Amino acid sequence: MENETTNLFQRRDTFFGICEAVGQDFGFNPLWLRLAFVAPLFFFPVQTFAGYFALGLVVLASRLIFPAKTAAPAQPVLSAVERADRHADKTEELALAA
Repeated sequence: MENETTNLFQRRDTFFGICEAVGQDFGFNPLWLRLAFVAPLFFFPVQTFAGYFALGLVVLASRLIFPAKTAAPAQPVLSAVERADRHADKTEELALAA
């Protein structure tokens, strides 16, 4: 699976990444939206492309207005010895406080 923070407009495997972005935002498989754009493409090609690019402008505006929050850095994984040392330190502090 592609990294969530990848810029969809710069990927080579998408056509501006519009369907992918809408799928990410609303939590559905973007294949369904791509299929929904294929059927009218044969009967109304100009309107379909206009609708696709209009949706792209909406996606671009939403990404610029509401940028994705970056995740906080992960806490380092402690070994069993380090966890035991921290637990012992806390136990000593509680004993001294009492």
